[in-house]
Amino acid sequence: MLKRKISLVLVSAALLCACGQPGVKKAHYKKSDTVYYLAPAQLALEQFPPPPLPGSNADKADIAAIRDWQQKRTQAECVRAGAAPDAYYSDFFGSVSPFPTPLPADAADFFNRVRADTDTAASVIKKRYQRPRPFRRDEGLTTCIDKAGGYSYPSGHAAISRMFALILSSLLPGRRAQFLARADEAALDRVISGVHHPSDIEAGKRLSDSLYAQLSGVPSFRRDIDALRRYLSH
Repeated sequence: MLKRKISLVLVSAALLCACGQPGVKKAHYKKSDTVYYLAPAQLALEQFPPPPLPGSNADKADIAAIRDWQQKRTQAECVRAGAAPDAYYSDFFGSVSPFPTPLPADAADFFNRVRADTDTAASVIKKRYQRPRPFRRDEGLTTCIDKAGGYSYPSGHAAISRMFALILSSLLPGRRAQFLARADEAALDRVISGVHHPSDIEAGKRLSDSLYAQLSGVPSFRRDIDALRRYLSH
């Protein structure tokens, strides 16, 4: 395991210098305070594309999709969306996890480290583009979970759930479709519940793909994934 821990305060400062800037109630998303595998320059992602311009056709399509879900979402969908408030591994993959229950401590620690790096990268981009949450743009859009704080683009939940799915797929390639489908469901829940636009979700997935490609070249990350193999149960 990589021992180096970087304060998120220091990371954020360094990155800002580099890039300029019926309810189901659950706790708000908890931000990470450290990063582990990636350096600040790798988290900057300077070329990451912006969200749709306000009032553009793509932006209007985003709002229309949220309105549509607002009309047809079910209580069961809202409950499911509210069951993963903080984007931890067990929140997303407890029902399909290939690991023992409860999750072994060092496996949980690994997924928390990955979550921290992914969350930090998403936060950098959110601060850069500062896209408001949909319910802050249109009072007619309501949420069925607690209103999330911070900015909307990209979705941290979409990025983190997909990152976990990519890791699981590397361990069990035969279950890749299942893991990615669960991540897609978790990501869509953020649109269904009214806290994200569809384009936020797609951006979160692109972010995760980019980060995973970088992480795959980090020796400590590869070692930590290999160490999980002894826990695989199915």
